Amino acid sequence: MLTSDDLFLFNQGTHYRLYDKLGAHVVEGGTHFAVWAPNARAVAVTGDWNGWNPSSHPMQPMESSGIWQLMIPNVGHGTRYKFAITGPEGNLFDKADPFAARAEHAPATASIVWKAQHPWNDAEWMKTRGMRSTRSSPISIYEVHLGSWRRDHNQVLGYRDLGKQLAQHCSALGFTHVELMPVMEHPFYGSWGYQVTGFFAPTTRYGAPDDFMAMVDELHRAGIGVILDWVPAHFPTDAHGLGLFDGTALFEHADPRRGFHPDWTSFIFNYGRHEVRSFLISSAISWLDRYHIDGLRVDGVASMLYRDYSRKEGEWLPNEDGSNHDRDAISFLQALNRAVYGAFPDVQTIAEESTAWHGVSQPPEHGGLGFGFKWDLGWMHDTLAHLAREPVHRQFHHDELTFRGVYANSENYVMPLSHDEVVHGKGSLLSKLPGDPWQKYATMRLLYGYQWTLPGKKLLFMGDELGVWNEWNHDQELDWAIGSHPAHAGIGKWLGDLNRAYRTHRSLHVGDCDPVGFQWLVSDDRGGGVLAYLRTGGEGDAPICVAANFTPVPRDGYRIGVPRAGFWREILSSDAEVYGGSGVGNRGGMHTDAQGSHGFEQALILTVPPLGITVFVAE
Repeated sequence: MLTSDDLFLFNQGTHYRLYDKLGAHVVEGGTHFAVWAPNARAVAVTGDWNGWNPSSHPMQPMESSGIWQLMIPNVGHGTRYKFAITGPEGNLFDKADPFAARAEHAPATASIVWKAQHPWNDAEWMKTRGMRSTRSSPISIYEVHLGSWRRDHNQVLGYRDLGKQLAQHCSALGFTHVELMPVMEHPFYGSWGYQVTGFFAPTTRYGAPDDFMAMVDELHRAGIGVILDWVPAHFPTDAHGLGLFDGTALFEHADPRRGFHPDWTSFIFNYGRHEVRSFLISSAISWLDRYHIDGLRVDGVASMLYRDYSRKEGEWLPNEDGSNHDRDAISFLQALNRAVYGAFPDVQTIAEESTAWHGVSQPPEHGGLGFGFKWDLGWMHDTLAHLAREPVHRQFHHDELTFRGVYANSENYVMPLSHDEVVHGKGSLLSKLPGDPWQKYATMRLLYGYQWTLPGKKLLFMGDELGVWNEWNHDQELDWAIGSHPAHAGIGKWLGDLNRAYRTHRSLHVGDCDPVGFQWLVSDDRGGGVLAYLRTGGEGDAPICVAANFTPVPRDGYRIGVPRAGFWREILSSDAEVYGGSGVGNRGGMHTDAQGSHGFEQALILTVPPLGITVFVAE
């Protein structure tokens, strides 16, 4: 199973398919086990077949690689096992397999020998997915926590049922991708998957690895891509996990000033250790390879980049020159992205990075981190802060809407309205908006219209399409019944029409990551609360004009210059009665007026609806 080349590449930090070599692999006549424990005195495999006896099946070290291996006859698929590791001080550690393909259902902690046999049926998707996830493609993402999306009598559903229902729901709403909050095995359900112990195993809470494959397959056959949250920023301190794996700080830094995360009370990976880099990059590649995943959203990138992240003076170790950048983590992220795009050029990596770090989505050869996209968390926070204000006060905070123009072209952005904004007492999106119910519904439609017509890929957390009143609770399914209420059904219909327009009209997506795709028409109307902008695509693509009104007062006779004379068709209006609005609009479109404005020779004279957004395309 393991060659000298494997050992060399692993110790060098450049073996990115360790999941084929380490862990448990069913072979002819039994199962081959291999584990990295370089400082152990002894390592043994324990399991169902030997009564969990740590002296029954000792493993053998392989040269000076730190890897121990053993082939055990008559042990096969479905067998539970662990590694009994004797540390350098003689202490015995009972550890789960870091490379296990499956784990027991928590709170049990054993690993399970597993050989997946799912017959994939997504060949057509796999051939064409690359063209569906480029910077110029329409990408709208539905973020999902599997355990609380849908339930059956408050019991979680399995991967297969979830796949069928997710495919139907996302297809109806027009989303192009789903993003799953971490499905990697995690002992504490309340961590939402962000405290990972099984970096190669889909959680058993919803079924076996084959069931997870079937879910991905189902979504692919429905034309929907699958993005996974992936967490290389830290790992939990559970005794059976990676911490002090062979009795020493193996995967983590020994010094807590670098190896312990104060916010999450978890260990931080030692990104400078070659074998740890091989482990983490192999984890990323395994999801793309084994499970046909279409993208990885990398969690907590900001916490990786800075040695003093969330630390006070004296609680962190600076570089020799006194600087705070974690050069090991930077190098790791660059290597990660090189490896991912080198092996799978038709997928995307997405960074959750909340600082002003330059070049997150720029190539490593140009000094960047190499991600395909970055979450625009600044837009999310500024926009929600603005909309939480009473409309009469918004004129004094107009820059919360326009500041994005300062940095919009610095990265390739995904514009998220994520789970982070509807937990920990923040309330749901709908509940944090001011005004009476009608104004709340109108403002929510305005928010989505604004998000979908600005440049950048789109992400929306589950439940926001229903306009739920309660903030997200991971122990309860969404309030699906509320979606049948006319006002809430209108929000869902509006989102579906936004997605269809976003996908249909090239000017709304081709320039998402290109400066020429966006132009301000009106950005300084503080008193009127109106923004207007132009979206353009490639040659031959009809331009799009967008006007948004952030006050509850209709704006009649509003003159906006446009680049083309003739008829402009109104393709979207959030105030249309079909969405629950008041019906203020422009009767389906209008011809331009010969008196120009905003640098153009002609203009549209619009009615911009209250707390509404209206979108026109040149005919």
